[in-house]
Amino acid sequence: MIDTPSLVDQYCHGVLRTELGLGTFEAHLGRASGPPAPGTTFFDTQTGFAVRRWCPPLLGLEPHCPPARYLARRRELGVLEAGRRLLRGSGISTYLVDTGLPGDLTGPRELALAGDAEAHEIVRLELLAGQVADTSGTVEAFLANLAEAVHAAAASAVAFTSVAGAGCALAFAPEPPGPGEVRGAAGRWLEHRALARAARREAPSGGAGVAGAGVDPVLLRHLLWSAVASGLPVQLHAGAGDPRQRIDRADPTLLTDFVRATAGLGTDIVLLHGYPYHRHAAHLAGAFPHVYADLGPALAHTGARAAEVLAELLELAPFGKLLFSSGGRELPELHVVGARVFREALARVLGGWVGDGAWSLRDAERVAGMIAAGNARRVYRLDRA
Repeated sequence: MIDTPSLVDQYCHGVLRTELGLGTFEAHLGRASGPPAPGTTFFDTQTGFAVRRWCPPLLGLEPHCPPARYLARRRELGVLEAGRRLLRGSGISTYLVDTGLPGDLTGPRELALAGDAEAHEIVRLELLAGQVADTSGTVEAFLANLAEAVHAAAASAVAFTSVAGAGCALAFAPEPPGPGEVRGAAGRWLEHRALARAARREAPSGGAGVAGAGVDPVLLRHLLWSAVASGLPVQLHAGAGDPRQRIDRADPTLLTDFVRATAGLGTDIVLLHGYPYHRHAAHLAGAFPHVYADLGPALAHTGARAAEVLAELLELAPFGKLLFSSGGRELPELHVVGARVFREALARVLGGWVGDGAWSLRDAERVAGMIAAGNARRVYRLDRA
């Protein structure tokens, strides 16, 4: 058995603070933009089956118990106690938390307390821009305040992240925009936000509607290059989009020019959520010294087939360039599933190679430790955080 006693979850979100009924639980379990089709359930997915396999024992139930029984036990314990048991049963010792997701979610400190773990913040660039925009009256003030905010965030966070997707291909141009372009983009974006707020008759809220949406592509390119200049790792979302947030993630092939342009600058690029383009993400990680590939929710979403997906990533990427994450969000069950499915897939793949004589047990355990925690500790300098 290949053991991974400690996991660094290099990308996740907080969990909901509210009690959930069957319908609302399913809404957060599924990846669709609406409820399941009539007569169907999101529990009948690989993720749903994985939740029923791994989470009930942490709440004192048998594996694969019916969803209604599981949720009744969850309500009986209460949201805080159920979340505490689930997070502490995940085996995750360190969480890197993207705080840019909307909703009543726990922050890094709360997540750390609930999970008896460490936690560090990942700053979402789009949300940072929105917060600065709502406290800046002019273009000049906005750009000055934005530079200061990026600098301040770099002093406390462990990474920057961006949800720029296929619709923002311009954001990944292989050079930073000029000062005139940035001022023009900032002016257009601030005007657009002011008009949108007037139309909604809402006060500034610190964001631009959906977190991560709506930033002018030129301004986003300026933000990305500012983040690169900070020296912190920059996480870029790739793979299938998220219909719940109306965010289109970028096919990793669109990132190649940006990745090539950032080589040699001293900033690591981490490609998140690459599935179903995970093979290209792994290829980029193998081709460029500063690029890393996230295993992420691709394993949790593929459930019982996770070992096959993991084996594909291990075919292409150097083992020192792969990072575990749960991608967990809103439901602590998703943190658990991400961790447990990863462990099972890693043990199955590496254990099979040891059994075949292709690998030694010592090498398998060393590589498992790298992917589970060691690579993330090195990339995000966690031992110095």
